[in-house]
Amino acid sequence: MSASEQNFGSPAPGSSDPIGASAQRKAAVRLLPIIGIGYGLAYMDRINISFASLRMNTDLHFSATVYGIGAGLFFVGYALCEVPSNLLLLRFGPRRWLARIMLTWGLLAAAMVFVRTPAQFYGVRLLLGISEAGFFPGVIYYLTLWFPAKMRARAVSRFYVALPISTVVMGILAGWLMGLQGTFGLAGWQWLFLLEGLPAAAFSFIIFTALPDSPKNAKWLTAEEKSWLQHQLERDQSHAHIGDEAGVLRALLSPKVWMIGLFFFSALTCNYAYGFSAPAILQAATGWSVGRIGILIATFGLAGAAGMLFGASSSDRTGDRAWHCIIPCCVMAAGFLIAGYGRPGWIVVVALGTSFVAFMALQGPALALPTQFLAGRAAAAGIATMNTITMLSGFVGPYWMGRTKDATGSYNLGLRGLAIPSLVAAALMFFLTRSLARGTVPAAPLEMVEEPI
Repeated sequence: MSASEQNFGSPAPGSSDPIGASAQRKAAVRLLPIIGIGYGLAYMDRINISFASLRMNTDLHFSATVYGIGAGLFFVGYALCEVPSNLLLLRFGPRRWLARIMLTWGLLAAAMVFVRTPAQFYGVRLLLGISEAGFFPGVIYYLTLWFPAKMRARAVSRFYVALPISTVVMGILAGWLMGLQGTFGLAGWQWLFLLEGLPAAAFSFIIFTALPDSPKNAKWLTAEEKSWLQHQLERDQSHAHIGDEAGVLRALLSPKVWMIGLFFFSALTCNYAYGFSAPAILQAATGWSVGRIGILIATFGLAGAAGMLFGASSSDRTGDRAWHCIIPCCVMAAGFLIAGYGRPGWIVVVALGTSFVAFMALQGPALALPTQFLAGRAAAAGIATMNTITMLSGFVGPYWMGRTKDATGSYNLGLRGLAIPSLVAAALMFFLTRSLARGTVPAAPLEMVEEPI
């Protein structure tokens, strides 16, 4: 890879700026924990059916294919409404729109307690996806209003670390909640949905009151800090491949947007295929109880959180995005292949844990890429388009695992097949970053700070 490719997105030289450091630190402390908690609740409500399925499928007589379709329909609804949702966020403002999303998805997640038939299961999961559509791309766009491009891998990782941490919380809670079987006439899986859905609805009020729409609305920033942020972000926009003046349509049709979308589609196909089946796969490999499997998945989550923070920090420090994504994708492929053939059970555990950590490590560098070649309304539309493509992976992955499980009686073939999209993701990232490096115009030095967040 050429030097220009290796340095794509690298921090430009510049002296430490105390005003900039203060502005970034305030934004990180005030915003990222709130966004992180919101996304953590979203992810738990999205994937908690993986634990619920251990008993729900038996209670409701759902086959693995029925379960896989229901798990995946969430992402169909999400994908269909992704772009409209992000454009509505521009109209109503991030604070109002993100709060609306949290309120509706929390109520629908709790409504899973009423599911009795496959049709009801499909319907609630589809509505849950529609209601949550736009949250993640909306947050990524929101971060472009607060953090300069050269700092965004770390900014993204500081909120997105909620994803692996949510698996820790879910793993610890799942055994206890499932143990409430029969309490007040509800099954354990019903308690799981109820007590993980209602907190999201309640948290929407914190989103509404605590998130300013932009730096100019932040009472906790000084005039000098607001000016510094505006100056830095205007520089980012001036060097974007597709800026505010490009319009929504150009962003929707950009080959680069589609390439990054297909990269995430490939990588997330693997993650969702594994994630929605992880408790069943690990239980089959180890013979452990639901509670012990929850602790194991929680351990994976802690390791994944460390991997995510390390990958983002290393990517921002070195300026490399490509290899911080390509190498983890190759590790994922190897892990899925080993897990698909592995015996005894501890080999399956180690291989899947390694694949999960590798997936988490690539998130910060990969999510920083689209905000470096998109800006303004084009960023809102482009990121939503990217995520629309990506979200379809949530249907393909679980459906693949369900069908192969029903056809073969085990998850081994499904796991081995995940090596293919892992390697496709690595190839897509290689060609995308080469394309971006060829089209990059050297930017003027930014007044950067060493470790603002």
